[in-house]
Amino acid sequence: MLHRLQALIDHRVIATDGETGTVQDFLFDNKTWVIHYLVVDVSRWLSRREVVLPVSAVERLDWEKKTLHVPLTKEQVRESPDVDTKEPVSRQQEIAMREYFGRLAYWVDRKSPMTSSMPTGIEYPVHTKGDLHLRSVSHLEGYEVWGTDGDIGRLEGFVLDEAPWHLAYLDVKGGEWLLGRSVLIPTRWAKSISWANHRVNLHHTRKGV
Repeated sequence: MLHRLQALIDHRVIATDGETGTVQDFLFDNKTWVIHYLVVDVSRWLSRREVVLPVSAVERLDWEKKTLHVPLTKEQVRESPDVDTKEPVSRQQEIAMREYFGRLAYWVDRKSPMTSSMPTGIEYPVHTKGDLHLRSVSHLEGYEVWGTDGDIGRLEGFVLDEAPWHLAYLDVKGGEWLLGRSVLIPTRWAKSISWANHRVNLHHTRKGV
């Protein structure tokens, strides 16, 4: 099912022993456009402000009640890795996150309550130059979108395919040539992302859009 990704902002994350915080951002793979992690604001009950949770941990997503249920305790959420969402996530940091959460399909028994077998903390490498591919969704908002023959408009948001957590469409506010109308552009049309120029480049022409 398709939903506007921005509708997930401020969804409450419910752990096995109560509410943990609210969704504020997402980390996605800029090669596949698939979301891997939720960025959760836990400042109401922690000195740390943001932590990350894998989307594979989401057991139930309720759009009407604006809640996400995860089979984790508050302590497990508290000890989960945090990353600087203003910077690209290094390969080393991603490996550390994977090591902390483990293979979710194996350590989560969907038929029984979550046990406390997960580690209570982890040290993970600082940001280094590596294979960078996880990026913040909010960081990409506002980027220019260009076709092969010129500027199309400005990226204002995304449309999410809920089941695979895939960013299926770019929500683009068109320029004067589109009379300011918004258009949805499939992410599969994206050729590359220029982080230095704050631009998403497409395979298609403006006429094709």
